[in-house]
Amino acid sequence: MYNTYLIRYGEIGLKGKNRPQFERRLMDNIKRALKKVGPARVERVYGRLVVESEADPARVLERLSRVFGIVGISPVLRLPLDEEAICAGALEVLRDAAGRVQPPAGSPLTFKVEARRSNKAFPRTSPELNGLVGGYLLKNYPGLKVDVHNPLVRVGVEIREKNAFVYAAEVPGAGGLPVGAAGKALLLISGGIDSPVAGWMAMKRGIEIEAAHFYSFPFTGEKSLEKVRDLCRVLAGYTARIRLHVVHFTEIQKEIQKHCPEELRVTIMRRMMFRLAARIARQRGALALVTGESVGQVASQTLESMLVINRVVDIPVLRPLVGMDKLEIIQRAQNIGTYDLSILPYEDCCTLFLPKHPATRPRPDQAERAEEPLAVEELLNGALEWTVMEEIRG
Repeated sequence: MYNTYLIRYGEIGLKGKNRPQFERRLMDNIKRALKKVGPARVERVYGRLVVESEADPARVLERLSRVFGIVGISPVLRLPLDEEAICAGALEVLRDAAGRVQPPAGSPLTFKVEARRSNKAFPRTSPELNGLVGGYLLKNYPGLKVDVHNPLVRVGVEIREKNAFVYAAEVPGAGGLPVGAAGKALLLISGGIDSPVAGWMAMKRGIEIEAAHFYSFPFTGEKSLEKVRDLCRVLAGYTARIRLHVVHFTEIQKEIQKHCPEELRVTIMRRMMFRLAARIARQRGALALVTGESVGQVASQTLESMLVINRVVDIPVLRPLVGMDKLEIIQRAQNIGTYDLSILPYEDCCTLFLPKHPATRPRPDQAERAEEPLAVEELLNGALEWTVMEEIRG
């Protein structure tokens, strides 16, 4: 029945003169999201986008619901600006919606018409349209009853410049801003719960994400790396693709284990990760790093630790989870589909080399002294030389 979808956006509508730029980015992202299910046509009508696709509506809606920047999607009938056509279309969508709802036993099907007239040249006002369409439905659908407060079916009518759009369903979107509208950042991704959620939250704010994973073969096996690929695949479902940089971190960890005080090994390891990530970010045109850190969650996430670790980079470090507790992060991971992968029992390079008593309040001078035995530049260059970039598609 439906091959046309009315797309609503939120924050984009507040962008003033920059609004067309955000709309174009959203249109491009929609086309990429639907590429797997078939060709799609996307057009702008004032305050809305309209998508046309002949693909399976369930698949189209599932893909569109993951596109950041969209707050709602309605399968619609696109109709001429003609009152008879609008009324007949409203009856059609009402009948379709009635098949998906079940009134309480002995109760009538209740409905409400919600008309919006953005085209002021159309002769009827929104309240007049409500009355016209509502009256037509009552006359032509036996047993129907108006309920303006809590109807089982809401029939929407939007009068635009060239067409009317009639619908009776709205699927929520992911919200936020279109990915890529706010630049690019590099996500430091492990196999844990936190970093994929941080990447998702950064994307929701319009940031294009590339990911870097620090891989310590043979201490961590192929299954741990495949888990990270799977996590990136879930994230790519919200943005079509993610480039993953697999950084071979083994020699760096061995040197830290050999030369650095046990209690500072996590701090030194994180400083080396940040150095590597900043260099990859510069190569890839990324403007910031993104991490899954939340204040106080582990030893390396105290403010003192963050201060010492941050000192080795001159690039902004975004921490989207900084105000969330673990239960909130877990709930978000479950909602976005990464949690079940994150809890698979494959260790990453961080967990394997944890000391019994890591320093929670390291000082910069302590970290700098601890790094003196390390050939820092040589180790960084060696790791980058063996770094491999993979393209992960959702």
